This record gives sequence, C-alpha cells and structure tokens, in this order.
Amino acid sequence: MRILSKPVLCNYYVTYRCNATCNFCDIWEKPSPYVTLETAEQNIRDLKRLGVKVIDFTGGEPLLHRDIDTLLSIAKKHGMITTLTTNALLYPKWAERLKGLVDMLHFSLDSPDKEVHDTLRGVACFDFVMESIQISKQLGERPDIIFTVFDHNIHLIKRMYEEICLPNNLILILNPSFEYNQVEVGTSLKKEDLDTLSYWAKQKNIYINEAFIQLRLDGGNHVESPVCKAASSTLVISPENKLVLPCYHLGTDAFDINNNLFELYHSKEVKAIIAQEGKLDACEGCTINCYMQPSFAVEVNKYWFKALPSTLKYSWEKGTWKQLFK
Repeated sequence: MRILSKPVLCNYYVTYRCNATCNFCDIWEKPSPYVTLETAEQNIRDLKRLGVKVIDFTGGEPLLHRDIDTLLSIAKKHGMITTLTTNALLYPKWAERLKGLVDMLHFSLDSPDKEVHDTLRGVACFDFVMESIQISKQLGERPDIIFTVFDHNIHLIKRMYEEICLPNNLILILNPSFEYNQVEVGTSLKKEDLDTLSYWAKQKNIYINEAFIQLRLDGGNHVESPVCKAASSTLVISPENKLVLPCYHLGTDAFDINNNLFELYHSKEVKAIIAQEGKLDACEGCTINCYMQPSFAVEVNKYWFKALPSTLKYSWEKGTWKQLFK
C-alpha cells in the first residue's frame, strides 16, 4: 500500500568531480561542470513544491563546489533536511562556513587503519577524517562515520565502533556495498556477513537500515514485483541541470530542466518512465542503497516494517524527526 505519493528525497549532484579515486566508484572518472546558484535556487523552490523533504548534496566530492555553503543555506531557507557526505580532505577549510547548515554530515571512513583506508580511497585522507572529527566537535557539530562494508572489511566494524565512534560519541553508519554498471566491488556479502550486520544494527550509536539486509537475503529487487520506487520517491539532478531517470546509477534518460522542474516532473514523458521503476532489465537483483532507502519509506510492505525501527532510532538520535513536521 502506497502511503506517500510525493517524492521525499533529492540526490543533487553538485559536480561529478572528485579529489579521490575510490576503486568502488566510477563517478570521479567523469568530466563535469558545477551546478550554478541560479539554477539550483529555482530547482530547490520546485523541489519544495513537489514535496521533497530531504536534499542530499552529493558528487563527486561536494566540497569541491565553491558555493556549497550557499547551496546548503538555500535548502535550509526552504525548510529542507540537508545531508552531505565528504571524504574530509577539504572539511577543515570549510568547517566554519558549514556550521549549522548540514543536518546529517557524514565523513567517509572504510577502515580504522590509515593505510587500508587510504588505499581504498586512492588518496591519503585518513588523517583528514580524524582531524575533521575533532574540528566538527569543537564547532558543536555531530558528524556520522559512514563505513562502506565489503566482505573484506566487515571484520573491522568492531574496531571502527570501539576505537573511533564510541570515544567521540559518533553514530557509525554501516553502508553495505553494491555493484552497478561496470563497477564491481568483489564478492557479494554472504549470509554470515548479513547476520553480522544484523547483530551490529542492534547496538547503540550504530545505524543500518535492516531492510537492506532483508533485501539482500531476498536476492534484491525483482522486476515482476519491484520494491524499488526510485523514480517516484527520489529526484536525481545532474551537474548539467538534467533530471536523470529512473535513477543515477542505472539512468537511461535525462531531461533538460530549463527552470521548469515542477512541470517537467509532471510531464507525460517523465510519468511514463516513473511507471517503469524497478521493472527494467537492469533493475533485476538491484540493491542500490541510495534508492532503496526512500523506496522503503513510501510503501507499506515487509521492507517498510523492517526499515522502521532503525529509521526511527537514527532520526531520534539525530533529531531530524522534528523537521519532518514543519
């Protein structure tokens, strides 16, 4: 049963450029412009009209955008919950200007060991994450540590939790890895790995959407009965100011927005693509977290019930639930 007909999230790619070269991502390989303030402000007004509550300024590395603080301010002015994930290379330079503008600030960290993390990211950024934790805390911010979980680093969760998150009173977000297009991350998480994630999901200051685990146990999205509601729950805007459908990772169509996002979203062409969400050949077996999380929020099914406890837990700890009622 569908309970929310409006999109709830916007993944706004402010640039595809990145100052890291992660081996589990291909975004940094793409040439890219930066979004402009003029188009972004118009789009954010339209996102508000469309019902979007959460805006994720993403990339690439979003802190490469010289006006990222202004973009965040515009979104906050329109009452949106803001999120931003960074490799932290530039956070020390931006910290003062970002204070109070990011409701959910995530620092990417994939190992408690400097050499391992820096190798995965293709750049020496471990020390910047450690520095950024201390700077953000001094400013009264409470960032999260987002840990992309592979079969080869899942054994490090305990150390990440005990050595980095607990001493700093930070939430550890466990982000199960996924494959897409030509990007391969190695072998899939096995049943015992998923059981491990289920255990950690119940611990204080740890967040993982337990519906992610159930979806993987079920073999991912299935086109004959899709759980994915990517195109109707989430809007994806590219640095070229295009609406990408049905999602960024498997996007097959992109429409020029031309200061007309509200009307474009309601056009026949876009509605026709939305009707195919989760049903394309490439959607079979998909477990892409970016789109499954909002999908779980808009339709009552077994995944909605699986996602609810962990979502409430995180929203309570971060205080973001209050903004949903504004």
